[in-house]
Amino acid sequence: MAQSLNTEMSKKVDRLAPLRAAVQAFTALADAKADEATFLAEGREILADLIADGSWLEDDFRQTHPQFYQQYLLYCDPHQRFSIQSFVWGPGQATPVHDHTVWGLVGVLQGAERCERFKQTSQGFVSDGGPVLLERGQVDAVSPTVGDIHKVSNAFEDRTSISIHVYGANIGSTPRHVFDVGTGLVKDFVSGYSSSRLPNIWDQTAMVRAQLAQAAR
Repeated sequence: MAQSLNTEMSKKVDRLAPLRAAVQAFTALADAKADEATFLAEGREILADLIADGSWLEDDFRQTHPQFYQQYLLYCDPHQRFSIQSFVWGPGQATPVHDHTVWGLVGVLQGAERCERFKQTSQGFVSDGGPVLLERGQVDAVSPTVGDIHKVSNAFEDRTSISIHVYGANIGSTPRHVFDVGTGLVKDFVSGYSSSRLPNIWDQTAMVRAQLAQAAR
């Protein structure tokens, strides 16, 4: 009974607990020197748990921009072995065709996204399988090994979609590339982040106070 009460209490007063748990799980993989295949396999389950309930994501990291999709940093490992972001897509917004150069996982928290993969051939860039619809709760993977070039767009023209991304680097500061599929032109880019604020996943003050109050009753 006490455990059940603590679980309910945690949801109310420790809102960021799911994000903290995901950070701890990915840190454990990094500390174990997991290879890419392990990060993608086990990380897919970690991310699926994180996006099962979106109530932990604070409003500051859900904000749209009238013209551009937004990329909010939620956590970056001190050694930059992985980072977690929320991507917020206004109606109809999309990325250019781009790569990542590292492993990545994309989980849809709200709405839906359309992903179109490309591959580079001697004849230029060609579609690799056609558009795929990712709906709430689904997780996709990217990397130079499993396929790294794609275009992502909000599947809706009338509402916001949000996805949580995990990458094997500080992705906002990682040199990457955008591609003009028509001409084959390749340009360097660094995405950066849309805000300097980070969620404070380590402040558990309210949770501890609530536990002490419960114990005193």
